[in-house]
Amino acid sequence: MEFGRILVSETAFNSENLQDVIHSNISVINLLREEQIDDEFIHEDALMSYYLDYYYSQYVAGNFAQFVHSSGWDKELNELIEEGLALIGAEKHLELFQQKAKKVKLMSSVKLNKFLKGKLEGVNPTRDLLNNDTFFELDENLVTLNANFLKTHPDFEVLSVDEMFATLEEFVGHEIKRE
Repeated sequence: MEFGRILVSETAFNSENLQDVIHSNISVINLLREEQIDDEFIHEDALMSYYLDYYYSQYVAGNFAQFVHSSGWDKELNELIEEGLALIGAEKHLELFQQKAKKVKLMSSVKLNKFLKGKLEGVNPTRDLLNNDTFFELDENLVTLNANFLKTHPDFEVLSVDEMFATLEEFVGHEIKRE
């Protein structure tokens, strides 16, 4: 049975920082995963938002090379990110992602594997080749687009933290330990 809802706390929803809406969604996904719920049973758009935030966070922390390095350049993940960028209307980010992905695809598998297994720091011509600051110049805000996508989703629900736990506990079939 799929958990067919995208839950966000009232606090996050009422926050002025849109990243809080995204983080609240991520917390729910992490909680479901901790309860041994497979991704196939988690709302696909909630997951897509989760992976878009992963892409965004990696890019902001260390540019495109860090995303490639940290993600292991996973085909399935890349497809999810492409679909996600299209779905939230981030056309410029999608175009940039596809340009950068093309660069990686043109790399030999030996060179790519060496990059993925090596260190990101220090002298790294592959990293330098992959990095691109255009991301930061695009007049398209991924956080805003991602948060608004969640907030306008038909399966989106805003609950108090207690209601969120009650809903999730009902889904997993037992009490969830709160930290």
